[in-house]
Amino acid sequence: MRSLSVFSLSYMILWVSATPFPARKSLRFASLHPTARFVTEPPALSFSAEADPFDVARSFLEQYTHSNYYIRNDSYTDKLTRVTHVYVRQLVDGLEVADGNVNLNIRDGRVLSYGDSFFQGSAPTFGSRPTASHATYCADLARGATRPININADQFVMTETSHVWDEFYAVHCIRPLSAVREAAAANAHAPEQDSRDPRRAALYFMITAHPDSSAVEQLIRNFDATLDGMTISYDHSLPEHQSSIIISGLAGTTQPVKARAVYVQTPTQDNATELHKSWRLEVQMEDNWYEAYLSVDDPSTVISVIDWACDSAIPHGDGYPNALEAKLAMGLPINYTDRGAYKVWKLGINDPESGERTVELAPYDQVASPFGWHTISKANNLNESPGWVGKGDKQHDNDKYLNFTTTWGNNVLAQENWENRENLTWIQNHRPEGGPSLEFKFEYNPQVQPSGVSGTHGTNYVDLAVTQLFYTSNMIHDLYYRYGFDEAAGNFQQDNYGRGGLGGDAVIAHAQDKSGYNNANFMTPPDGQNGLCRMYLWDASSPYRDGDLDAGVLIHELTHGLTNRLTGGPANSGCLATWESAGMGEGLGDFMATLIRSGEKYHDFAVGSWVSNRTGGLRYYPYSKNNITNPSTYKSVDGPRYFWSLHAIGEVWAEILWVVLQHMIKQHGFSSTLFPPVPLWDGSIPTGEFFHPAVAGKPLVPKHGNTLMIQLIVTAMKLQPCRSSFFNARDAIIEADKVLTGGKNLCVLWAGFSERGLGTDAVFLDQIPWGQQARTNGFKVPDACK
Repeated sequence: MRSLSVFSLSYMILWVSATPFPARKSLRFASLHPTARFVTEPPALSFSAEADPFDVARSFLEQYTHSNYYIRNDSYTDKLTRVTHVYVRQLVDGLEVADGNVNLNIRDGRVLSYGDSFFQGSAPTFGSRPTASHATYCADLARGATRPININADQFVMTETSHVWDEFYAVHCIRPLSAVREAAAANAHAPEQDSRDPRRAALYFMITAHPDSSAVEQLIRNFDATLDGMTISYDHSLPEHQSSIIISGLAGTTQPVKARAVYVQTPTQDNATELHKSWRLEVQMEDNWYEAYLSVDDPSTVISVIDWACDSAIPHGDGYPNALEAKLAMGLPINYTDRGAYKVWKLGINDPESGERTVELAPYDQVASPFGWHTISKANNLNESPGWVGKGDKQHDNDKYLNFTTTWGNNVLAQENWENRENLTWIQNHRPEGGPSLEFKFEYNPQVQPSGVSGTHGTNYVDLAVTQLFYTSNMIHDLYYRYGFDEAAGNFQQDNYGRGGLGGDAVIAHAQDKSGYNNANFMTPPDGQNGLCRMYLWDASSPYRDGDLDAGVLIHELTHGLTNRLTGGPANSGCLATWESAGMGEGLGDFMATLIRSGEKYHDFAVGSWVSNRTGGLRYYPYSKNNITNPSTYKSVDGPRYFWSLHAIGEVWAEILWVVLQHMIKQHGFSSTLFPPVPLWDGSIPTGEFFHPAVAGKPLVPKHGNTLMIQLIVTAMKLQPCRSSFFNARDAIIEADKVLTGGKNLCVLWAGFSERGLGTDAVFLDQIPWGQQARTNGFKVPDACK
């Protein structure tokens, strides 16, 4: 490589003159597939109700497609609805089509619905440039801006008075594209065989994705030296089409990069798709966890990228459940412990200004957390974990389960992270001690930081902050579990008790994380890898406010784990990849957080108002059933700010769901408790005031509008296809009601959706691959509901 003695002047201007962007850099773009569809009334196959659902799936696929495929191991049967969710991945020439998915929803020998994004062409396309890439995405993004942007990086210079949009565009488009062009021009001499080296693709991606200007400059200057320092090994533990190349030594990563060759689809002008051979990379960085696709032929071209991080080796058991685990697998309760006292703002109280703290006694759910919150099986505990009761005592050497007295447990591993430790060094961080009785009662005494002293905000009440983080995170684990986010569905637990799915993935929850301020984020890798939740301090008030204490912000983040694991199956964290689907993921976080805090007496709600010290909170509007207070409709997503803000798109989806919820509550009333009753000792669940009377062979259905809405949302995410649109998600909720109630709420749901423009006559025109400026409101309902 020729020496880069003079780094591009235009590139340096971009970095030096730009004002700091307040949020972390997060690349995320994936084109829409014009051939993808979600079918809710498929033709019936001639199978008996007792037929094996996987036999039904194979028969359906034989009639439906001539392509090769495999059925993924994360397919499962939902215990609540008895629907079997079968996830299918397409194969072409022995390679996966990374975005070629079919999800089949099967019950009683019948395919109830399915999503399909299989490649429909006859053969891969070689030698042509992909029609959709980082460069085309940025060009389309610029065309949709409120004012024209010159996307020639050599002439683009930021000023201190630039708008947030300009800053966002420079961080996510101008600078990375300029950097990649710089590096590619300097390496144009590389032999063709070298250009197909996955290390080269990984290095180009790091030049694109790294948030630090000086680090990017060094990568470009020392391109060849960096490449030579990267080593390759091979992981053949999975089938051939899933085997990975392990790339070590890439600056900017916190773990080795996983790479494998796949096909990726990009749209064509005739409303079809074509295949491009690509490197699929998993790149874990300090603030991001990327699933990226780069062209094999031109590794400087990023075709699509998904960030598993969303803002606002683990040992497994032997596979043979013992008698206790068999009892758990049958859904029988285990009254293992009644210890635990947590002085907290209980679930439903959003923040310190919304109510007083109370001491919550053993609040864990016996079905979701049968051993409480502080016990992990020895086989699934992390190496170098904090001490447990009886550690070092020979009489405990054969204990199968380890009991902890800190905020360390099967669902959540919570601690402060003042030093921003990662790579398991965080295990040594501080946790509050509850003692033998597990009493976590600490004072909240925020203090103004002394002048000239840095880094002490929140330290005097850190035990409370970690306790609150641990409590809320466990409550959400237990709540979502009872509505169907269980082990088989990909929830977060170290030990799955033989109930399906992959263990070893409790949520690592960092309180007062010092990697940032005024934010929060959640990273969702596939099932079997730990989720990571990072909560920050907020400096908009004095003393600073703590995100750990704002339940709305925390629940929003935890819900990213729910949405990413349920949509498209537990093993695929990339199904909320398109702008609209990713936005809906943000919206579901807001919606669930707002529903959980709502009461029988109606109120409008703003998200993050306490932590941000702003009455209006973090969104443009509060969530309200009043269309003057919140005028959002489906068409709002075409507005300029929605082109680049996932949270703005999510705000529209959350508002639509909030209106639907009010229709459901008006029809069915409101439940003061969100938790279903605990099963009796024979495994049966008492219906009481929570469920409608049980009907043999049918799922239990919550009685009230708010609890039924939670169940519909969770069930719908399991039904909806990968990379869902607003239409897909709406139809999946209506389909979920058919699965649960036989469609009794069809007209209630349509009334809510149509009120905010998502009626039967709503229109989406696929004008450009990324989905901007293409919507028309529709306010009609089906004829049966008129």
